[in-house]
Amino acid sequence: MSAPKKVFGIILAGGEGKRLMPLTADRAKPAVPFGGQYRLIDFAISNLINSGLRQIVVLTQYKSHSLDRHISQTWRMSALLDSYVTSVPAQQRLGKRWFSGSADAILQSMNLINDEKPDIVVVIGADHVYRMDFRQMLEAHIESGAKATVAGIRQPLALASQFGVIDADAESGRIKQFLEKPTDIAGLEDSPHEVLASMGNYIFDADALIAAVEADGESPVSGHDMGGDIVPYFVERGEAGYYDMKQNEVPGSSPRDRSYWRDVGTIDSFYDAHRDLISTLPIFNLYNMEWPIHSQAVNSPPAKFVRDSVGRIGNAIDSIVSLGSVLSGTHLERSVVGPWTLAGGGSTITDSVVFDHVHVGQGARIHRAILDKNVVLADGATVGVDRERDLARGFTVTESGITVVGKGVFIER
Repeated sequence: MSAPKKVFGIILAGGEGKRLMPLTADRAKPAVPFGGQYRLIDFAISNLINSGLRQIVVLTQYKSHSLDRHISQTWRMSALLDSYVTSVPAQQRLGKRWFSGSADAILQSMNLINDEKPDIVVVIGADHVYRMDFRQMLEAHIESGAKATVAGIRQPLALASQFGVIDADAESGRIKQFLEKPTDIAGLEDSPHEVLASMGNYIFDADALIAAVEADGESPVSGHDMGGDIVPYFVERGEAGYYDMKQNEVPGSSPRDRSYWRDVGTIDSFYDAHRDLISTLPIFNLYNMEWPIHSQAVNSPPAKFVRDSVGRIGNAIDSIVSLGSVLSGTHLERSVVGPWTLAGGGSTITDSVVFDHVHVGQGARIHRAILDKNVVLADGATVGVDRERDLARGFTVTESGITVVGKGVFIER
């Protein structure tokens, strides 16, 4: 019986997240709050922990303070069995320069792999919302004999231009081509209206990954990107396999949320992902305790719903409300509310995402909006109600009409 493989986890969390501005104006994208009490990074780490990985590093770079703090406060593993989750900032080990891409991040952090000496390295992104049992992908990788395996998720053919697309050979299990945002591509043989899009999750034989990123580091024309450069490196050698997420069986998942994966790289997709949480039978179920999404335990009292000072009764419909929040005579509908939010009498919050420590004044109205932490609405103030007024006040408004207010903004009536 052969000895079990030693597996090391690397989470790439150095992304700037420009398309999520202003939510990323003061924090790294993986540190953006999600679903009330979580951060985006929690989904990546939870999937690895639930899959049995116990040695995980998070490579950070851009405005990483809140991300580093969240990891250090939340993800404390027992050192008894040499278990850890730790953030590793860019260290300029190869000269006075920052990471120039995701592959360069691994190259500049090669000491981490050399110290642990794993047989296999799992490399994943830090800012997608999904559940995945990586043990099943690991087994498929080992059985295939491939040096690299790319996880793919089935997406509509019409969306192919938004992703890196895997042109798969079903017979050999290898990737024939890895196409970056193709505009003209055929669908899958067994599902012509779908393509296999890269999830940004990879498994490598450790020695093969080391050789690949070292060769990539010497190339003057490379973009030093995992999807754009490292995966094609293995494809050209016939050493890249693929794993169809359709095969993945996550404990506790239902047919409705099985194989759910959302890239929340834009304001609209971030907003839509929140909408996926709040229906009676959610498209993504936060309440699956067989595969929990872990996060920092909030030391707060329960959420409270009360009449306001003049006896007005509020209600909450199809919504999530986090610990510490107090809604007084508030109408809340189809929304997600973060911790320690206070809403006054006669206020309404509809179709919105509200982060922590937001103060909503009496009679204020929030509609189709995302409010970052510490935003304050004066009594009678509105946001998301008048597009032109929101733009005049300097707020971000997407083409679909979602208004985004950055940290600590005071909104006058």
